[in-house]
Amino acid sequence: GMERRRAPAANRRYRQRRFWDELYRQEGAEPREWLGSLSRFLPHLQPELRPADRILVLGCGNSALSHDLYKLGYTDITNIDYSPACIAAMRTRYTHCPGLHWAVMDIRALAFPDAAFDVVLEKGTLDVLMVEETDPWNVSPQATATMHQVLAEVSRVLRPEGCFISITFAQPHFRKPHYAQEAFGWALRHIACGDGDAGTFHYFLYIMRKGQPLDPPDLVLGRQLHQPPPPPPPP
Repeated sequence: GMERRRAPAANRRYRQRRFWDELYRQEGAEPREWLGSLSRFLPHLQPELRPADRILVLGCGNSALSHDLYKLGYTDITNIDYSPACIAAMRTRYTHCPGLHWAVMDIRALAFPDAAFDVVLEKGTLDVLMVEETDPWNVSPQATATMHQVLAEVSRVLRPEGCFISITFAQPHFRKPHYAQEAFGWALRHIACGDGDAGTFHYFLYIMRKGQPLDPPDLVLGRQLHQPPPPPPPP
């Protein structure tokens, strides 16, 4: 409906810190869930998580996701976002939860040591890297490079056997090549999720396990991503 039609003009503003800061100030206490609440994908998430895991949430926004996980017994969750207003508001809102940590940070340059986390989780954050892309079949070199930079950082801060979970509307055909890079040292699988009705928009959980090899078909997908396009046919 309206949301979809209004999106393109607003897309660039998603990338601007001022826009996010303003949004968090206006919205006050109202959590904003870009891809639905935790209950929708918890059955797929819980098998990957253990209560003692050190969890990092990329681009937390003012989503209730971390607090929902905290209430379920996951009590070591670090949340980062590049909006200082967002992090300040969240830190204040959840002062009563000592295991929830908050930091202003750029996902392209994580200020954590190697192997600092058991789980890295993102919900819709990496989609923001793609908002200016007009053609999903031909992602710009800039967006591809930025995505690679972020994923390299995710891989770096994950411990061996650690897990990266990405929740997104992006379909496997378009997102898997970015995730299926040998450099990251992880295996990749995905789960399609919907609400049970045939008509509902599906979203996807991508689960990457560090220290396991990629399947051959995923390797092939990944290798295609960074290859130069074929030369144009002769006239």
